[in-house]
Amino acid sequence: MLRGKHILVGVTGGIAAYKVCYLVRDLRKAGADVKVVMTEAAAKFVSPLTFSALSGHDVATDLWSVNQSSGSDIATRHIDLATWADAFIIAPASANTIAKLTYGLSDNLLTIIALASRCPLFLAPTMDADMYINPVTQQNIGRLQERGYVVIPPDEGELASGLKGPGRLPEIQVIIEAVEHVLDKSSQDLKGKNILVTAGPTFEPIDPVRFIGNRSSGKMGFAIASAAARRGAEVTLVAGPMSLETPRHVNRIDVESAAQMYDAVFAHVQKTHAVIMAAAVADYTPLSPSKKKIKKQGPVDSLTLELAGTADILRSLGEKKHRTILVGFALETDNELENAREKLKKKNLDFIVLNSLKEKGAGFGTDTNVVTIVPRRGKPEKLPLMSKFDVANEILNRLKKLL
Repeated sequence: MLRGKHILVGVTGGIAAYKVCYLVRDLRKAGADVKVVMTEAAAKFVSPLTFSALSGHDVATDLWSVNQSSGSDIATRHIDLATWADAFIIAPASANTIAKLTYGLSDNLLTIIALASRCPLFLAPTMDADMYINPVTQQNIGRLQERGYVVIPPDEGELASGLKGPGRLPEIQVIIEAVEHVLDKSSQDLKGKNILVTAGPTFEPIDPVRFIGNRSSGKMGFAIASAAARRGAEVTLVAGPMSLETPRHVNRIDVESAAQMYDAVFAHVQKTHAVIMAAAVADYTPLSPSKKKIKKQGPVDSLTLELAGTADILRSLGEKKHRTILVGFALETDNELENAREKLKKKNLDFIVLNSLKEKGAGFGTDTNVVTIVPRRGKPEKLPLMSKFDVANEILNRLKKLL
């Protein structure tokens, strides 16, 4: 998988920097062409000369140095390295560098390249246990994951401080396998295709402060958008109200209600090769939402809401789809396969992805999923429990065949 690939390794300041020497060596053994960029702090632990000897290239440490023969001018060195790489592995990834990446700070060559990169970005967080489990670090790591960074969890064990806990650099083979897994699913096989994805819930207003909504987290739709962008597609993501970070290289359009999602989808569908409707769109909306907050009238009063049906986005797309590939989702609690097939037929879909709340590891808010893919023709295929990123790629694999 790595033969002929361009792998950029970013080394930050941490005692585990010496282990990255073995990573560079093994990447080259696997057939990759490897270049190394180091922070100033990293050079305090391992000499750039060591990585130069192991990689066969001069090591980039400073945007301004004129004596680094990186094959590019000072003015474009960061861009040249960013566009050269098929993958960028930051190991060890210190708490400081993770924080900088989270907030878009670019005060050294490594963080500048990270901002300019379009390739998959891998982080191997490596630090003392208390630093790793600190809520700030965990929040930063979570935000980078949502954007599409691949985080390789640290090992647990004895640390340089003498303490024990999470924070050790993973085994070199674990890092390499993670890179191979993602590169295998980043083949640019969707380049030139425009894909529209919907994700998350819709909120239907009752009054200015209350709404009817649902429990959708949007994670599945965001995973699909991220995976499609990695595979080279031009991705438009129509997102209901949620706090997830926008995946890298994805054009995001935020909406709130079903009506707004309908308008956004049909404003962009004309130039789209495929639509994947992963959003949980409300079927009903209050008929006459109040312009003022509805006040409680007494201790035992009740409130009756009159609901009207929302526009059926999926059915409307099916009626007008022509050559556009249309993929829907179904979340069922009973007669699952039967209901999914009925929806597939009624909405004129090319295939439908069936979720079940009964499956462990599936449902709302999880990072994994268990789905059954039901095609227009042929037998349904139930996939095992896997990450939503892997589920997304299974969906895209089937979409690619239809495209």
